[in-house]
Amino acid sequence: MLDPLYTAAEARAAEEGHEVAELMERAGAAVAREVMQRFPDVRRIAVVCGGGSNGGDGRIAARILREEGRDAVETTAVEQADVIVDALFGTGFHGEPREEASATIERINAAGAPVVSVDVPSGVDASTGEIGGAAVRATLTVTFHGRKLGLAIAPGLFHAGEVVVADIGLEPAETEHRLVTPAILSLVPRKRAEDSKYSAGAVLVAGGAPGMTGAACLAAEAAFRADAGYVAVAVPEQSLPVVEAKLLEPVKLTWAAAGDAAAKAGALAIGPGLGRDAAAKALRDELLAAGEQKLVLDADALHELEPGEWGARAVLTPHAGELGRLIDEGSAWVDAHRLEAVRRCSERFGCVCLLKGADTIVATPAQGVLVVLAEAPGLATAGTGDVLTGILAAFLAKGLDPRLGAAAATTAHGLAARLLPQRGLVAGDVISALPAVLS
Repeated sequence: MLDPLYTAAEARAAEEGHEVAELMERAGAAVAREVMQRFPDVRRIAVVCGGGSNGGDGRIAARILREEGRDAVETTAVEQADVIVDALFGTGFHGEPREEASATIERINAAGAPVVSVDVPSGVDASTGEIGGAAVRATLTVTFHGRKLGLAIAPGLFHAGEVVVADIGLEPAETEHRLVTPAILSLVPRKRAEDSKYSAGAVLVAGGAPGMTGAACLAAEAAFRADAGYVAVAVPEQSLPVVEAKLLEPVKLTWAAAGDAAAKAGALAIGPGLGRDAAAKALRDELLAAGEQKLVLDADALHELEPGEWGARAVLTPHAGELGRLIDEGSAWVDAHRLEAVRRCSERFGCVCLLKGADTIVATPAQGVLVVLAEAPGLATAGTGDVLTGILAAFLAKGLDPRLGAAAATTAHGLAARLLPQRGLVAGDVISALPAVLS
């Protein structure tokens, strides 16, 4: 359920004790094979090679392509090529390319031909996904032995294109960071014959300020569709008529009753439509201190949040802007340094931090990160974060620990979205698809 994601150092360690020339021959052959399979009719192939082993892989690929009758030439004159093989930099690269290399990368990107990158697109840091300057935008990346962490974390993720992992004869190795697979959903407890609605997972959703009742409703509906047995929703008194009309199954309460309701819940989802006034902050702080329930803090619950003793029970679910405010950075900085940002947040609050995105990253203090690739662009729409909050609260209430619960909830969220047409998708559609994913 957790596949390895290799840093550059881990990839080097996996190669220790092996003959370099033999590994390069296998790597070059794998690249040539993918080029021939993906582009069987092309003739002119420009192979852009650097000076290191990555360049050596590219030269071997060019030789094999020529042996197969293709016009494969090592060159930086890529403008007339049908396919470009990018073997400029490998996993050892970090920082910003020098001026000449940057110019070559820009020529590759401007050529308009499909690009096959060798191991990692040139300019992408294999260990972080960060980009310090120009970086190749690949159509396909052929990476060796295992996926590199920088191919799974943005912005590197968005430069990698399709990723193919080629076996070059190395033994599997333990890695600090892991890629989550759909098999993680096998950890979500199923309802048993002896369960009551409370033992099957009881959730309290707190939020729903006037004008934002939809957020609380989406979270509550998602918690039920994620197989919770009992869901209550606490909203301001003036929002109660709206929520009464919208929701059928959940119990509806006012904020004044939230503290007592929390005692019956296994997990609290605080934040969907909560608002940022004094009453909202007071409710958040009251619920943080209410007991030993597991916590999901989202949206407005993250505003002006300070670390507390509740951290070990909590999952924070920020987007880039919210996470930036939690660690005193701008959202653009977070987007450029997602791995560092989410780990800083997790360490500061002593909790699980789930940084949302196409590469959702789950960070836990003193542990490697878990990465979930959504592969569902339709999730970029209002309300889907509230749906994720509801799923996560249900999974925590059903007994999953915060780290694996966050990874499992994100996986279910993405799989449900992938069942649907991506254009015109709305948050409620994702909720309706959850039972099929969890069946």
